Amino acid sequence: MIVVTGATGNVGRTLVRLLTDQGHEVTAVSRRITPADVPPGVHAVAADLARPVADLPAAADAVFLLVGGDLMMTGDPAAVVAPFAHYGRIVLLSSQGVVTRPDSLSHGRAFAAYEQAVMDSGADWTILRPGGFASNAYAWAPSVKAGRTVAAPFGDVGLPVIDPDDIAAVAAVVLTRPGHSKAGYELTGPAPTTPLQRAAAIADAIGEQVAFTDQTREEARAQMLAFMPAPVADTTLDILGTPTPREQAVSPDVEKVLGRPATPFTDWARRNAAAFA
Repeated sequence: MIVVTGATGNVGRTLVRLLTDQGHEVTAVSRRITPADVPPGVHAVAADLARPVADLPAAADAVFLLVGGDLMMTGDPAAVVAPFAHYGRIVLLSSQGVVTRPDSLSHGRAFAAYEQAVMDSGADWTILRPGGFASNAYAWAPSVKAGRTVAAPFGDVGLPVIDPDDIAAVAAVVLTRPGHSKAGYELTGPAPTTPLQRAAAIADAIGEQVAFTDQTREEARAQMLAFMPAPVADTTLDILGTPTPREQAVSPDVEKVLGRPATPFTDWARRNAAAFA
């Protein structure tokens, strides 16, 4: 049995499918999950990790642990991890910010506290630390659909964003195969791409021209504050605008685990073109 939390998200949904395709028994956990959200044979548990979860399996070989944004900032890491401590292995989805922004409350310290709780739990563990997600481009979908436009800050600053399906593929390996005990993996895409380049890739994917507007930091921050706390917005903008050399570097860890290069953003855009068309 493998338990997958965050099972309806960009990583979890693919991870559930990969594990079931491999023949593993899976319990999928998410706040508003229903049986219709998972493949046949998968047990769906609607639960909030901030509260006791009654329907978790009594035993499991491993758990993929994803802690949501609000809980990451305000929760008690030891209490959140405790229900899974008796499972065979905990694979935690953390953040590259633990190593690149250790003094940031939202991107470094909060995730580091959960990493420590997992390491202290008594279970075997593996830590996954992705950088920026390719799927963050979904934020552009409404403006691309409505007017074939994209507005974003720092249009010429490149970051090696990662396809969430690659995170899921790495997670599937480390959940089910030996050799990853007490390991930490930084997960990035295969090359830095700029917002301008990502907008162009979406344009190519849908076969339409897409205009790009370079926002100021202040304009972008005002938009972000509608759906994220100010400290998260500010650190996110720091990463987007003045990334560290490590944040711009390509990590070898996806290829190390999967035996193939990470997926380029152009492939992600083609696979998800319908979201922008």
